[in-house]
Amino acid sequence: MKKIGLFYGPLGGSTERVAKKVAAALGNENVDLIPIKESKASDVEKYENVIFGMSTIGKETWDADKPANDWDLFLPELEKIDYSNKVIAMFGLGDQVTYDLHFVDALGLVAEEILPKGAKIVGTVSTDGYDFRESEALYDGKFIGLPVNEDFEPELTDERVNNWVETLKKELK
Repeated sequence: MKKIGLFYGPLGGSTERVAKKVAAALGNENVDLIPIKESKASDVEKYENVIFGMSTIGKETWDADKPANDWDLFLPELEKIDYSNKVIAMFGLGDQVTYDLHFVDALGLVAEEILPKGAKIVGTVSTDGYDFRESEALYDGKFIGLPVNEDFEPELTDERVNNWVETLKKELK
């Protein structure tokens, strides 16, 4: 497997913790952990295998007049990336209890940006075991990436990450 660029944000907290768990499960020597806040399209271009890690925010947050968060700052860079020779996997943190109508929506919003540009996304996950009402992250009845709920199901994170990584090992270049 070629080196993986794991771009994540925000810094600190649950997203960074899960990014480190994903890197450890893949073998830290195989992964470069890169904060999305400090990244440009050219940084992503260096990798054929890319993982995006994000916390869930709804489209209304990206469209609102609020201070930009890490992914807000990077969103315009997604349009500049050449996806023709890349394999992309994504994980998203979300709260399916409080935000059951927007569970891991950020995964779907990023997919919406990169799929039309030819991105090959791997690492889809069954909805089995998740209790939510709506999500923009559903494609063909599956999540477009790994949903993680550190707020209400932290005890499931390690198992979910390890199972997802085993799938990625077969799907990444």
